[in-house]
Amino acid sequence: MERDIMVGFGGKQAWLAVRGTAAVPVLEALGLRDLGEVPWREGVDLAYLTDDRVAVTPPLVGARDTRWVVAAGRYLLRPDTTVDVVDLSARLHTEVQFFATHRVTELHRWQRAVDGDLVRAFGYVGQTGEVTSWHGDPDPAERDAGLPAVFDEGSTVLVSESDVRKVANAWSIDPTTLAGRPAPGPIHVGAAD
Repeated sequence: MERDIMVGFGGKQAWLAVRGTAAVPVLEALGLRDLGEVPWREGVDLAYLTDDRVAVTPPLVGARDTRWVVAAGRYLLRPDTTVDVVDLSARLHTEVQFFATHRVTELHRWQRAVDGDLVRAFGYVGQTGEVTSWHGDPDPAERDAGLPAVFDEGSTVLVSESDVRKVANAWSIDPTTLAGRPAPGPIHVGAAD
C-alpha cells in the first residue's frame, strides 16, 4: 500500500494548533461531527473548498519537539463561527493557538492560550491598517515579524501572510512546510451541524 503524502496549506486559511492531543478530542471540543478519515489531499481540499468542514491532522512534530494537532478550514474564518482559544485550551487542558491569514483583505491574526489563560492575541487588517486585537507582550518571533514591543495608537504595524507563518513556525507548526513529507496518518474531517 502506498503511503500518503502530506499536503501543505496556510494561505487564505485559518487553523488551530493544539499541543499534545489527538484529532478526535479536537473535533469534539470544536463541536464538530466526525465524518471519518480521508487522505491528506482530500482533507486539505475540503478545508479550502467548503465552509462547513474542518480537516484535522494526526499529531505532528513541531516547535519545541512537541506534537501538535492542526485543525484547518474556512469554517474557522466564517463571521458566524466563534473560535475561543481560551475555552478550548481549558477544556483540552493544553496549549491552543489560532492563526488566520487572508491576503485579499490582508487579515492576519494569531492567538495563544495555555490551560485556560490567554497569553497573547494579535489581529490586523491591512486593508484599513487597523490593529483589531492586542493582548500581552510580543515574543521574539513576533518582534522578528515586525511588531513593536509595545502598541499604542501611534504605532505602525505592517504584517503579511509570511509573518503569520513565521509566528506559527516558532510557536507550533508552519503548515506550508508539511508539503511532500510522508504522512503519519490520515486526516480526520469534521462537519459543522
